[in-house]
Amino acid sequence: MKRKRLNLGWLLTLVVMALVLFTPLGFHMQVWVNRILSHNPEPVATRTLEIPELNGWRLKGLKGDIIHGDELQGQVVLINFWASWCPPCVAEMPSLDKLHEEFGDRVRFLFIARDQKDKVVGYLEKNNFRFPVYFESGLTPTGIYATGLPTTFVLDRAGRIVVAHTGAANWYAEDTRKLLDSLLTN
Repeated sequence: MKRKRLNLGWLLTLVVMALVLFTPLGFHMQVWVNRILSHNPEPVATRTLEIPELNGWRLKGLKGDIIHGDELQGQVVLINFWASWCPPCVAEMPSLDKLHEEFGDRVRFLFIARDQKDKVVGYLEKNNFRFPVYFESGLTPTGIYATGLPTTFVLDRAGRIVVAHTGAANWYAEDTRKLLDSLLTN
């Protein structure tokens, strides 16, 4: 009886696939790949006339504070839908944190977690992030409803969508900072 030899290349491939699929190493590898592949978000011309109806939208903060959508009128707003279990979300969070540090006193940041509260708190503490996190109470307004994570919207003072981006991005890029500066001066 002749025995087949296991090809070392196949064995190595199976071990690597098992590590990626079934260990935390795979999650960190996906985050790393998303950081490398992320690009700068660009303003979207096709949605600039769209003004989502935010009245009636309620968000609850980690400390129990409530925000109503109508409170956002007249402000430049960045809305980010994310989760701690999402590799592209984790990949872009450091750049969003830097952006919040620079613009947090002039731009309204709404980081909306689609995750469990205890996991969000642990993630924020582990990474020393101090941006404001909210959970939705009710339905997401149609104009900013997102099925993919992460999804980020930037609204101008008139409430128009200036940026709508799904996927990891480098939010601290110079183009993004210039865009926010221009929205704040208008």
